Amino acid sequence: MKTIITTQNAPEPLGPYNQAILNNGILYISGQIAINPSTGTFVMETIAEETKQVMENLHAVLKEAGLSFDHVVKSSIFISDMNNFGQINEVYGSYFNEATAPARETVEVTRLPKDVHVEISMIAHQ
Repeated sequence: MKTIITTQNAPEPLGPYNQAILNNGILYISGQIAINPSTGTFVMETIAEETKQVMENLHAVLKEAGLSFDHVVKSSIFISDMNNFGQINEVYGSYFNEATAPARETVEVTRLPKDVHVEISMIAHQ
């Protein structure tokens, strides 16, 4: 049975999807972009600040499900410019213990929703 996970501490979905679905002990978190949930504004001054907001949004969804970054088993990172990889990776990496970090792929794409520069989705296990 699936459980819908929602929190006011992460942005509302921009379309017909939920922030996350918990099913059989596995949490599937929809891609998060850098929207500040308190103001509804985009955080895009620098790629580091944008990535930090994305990670904070993911943290809020994990927390709502009673989980943490330690529970993440897979991440998917979509970026608009591979030249930003280093800065994105530095911020992303600060949320994990390198020895137990999840599996991951990083993919450069032509365009992301609302013309953001980074979107990250995650899968976590209870």
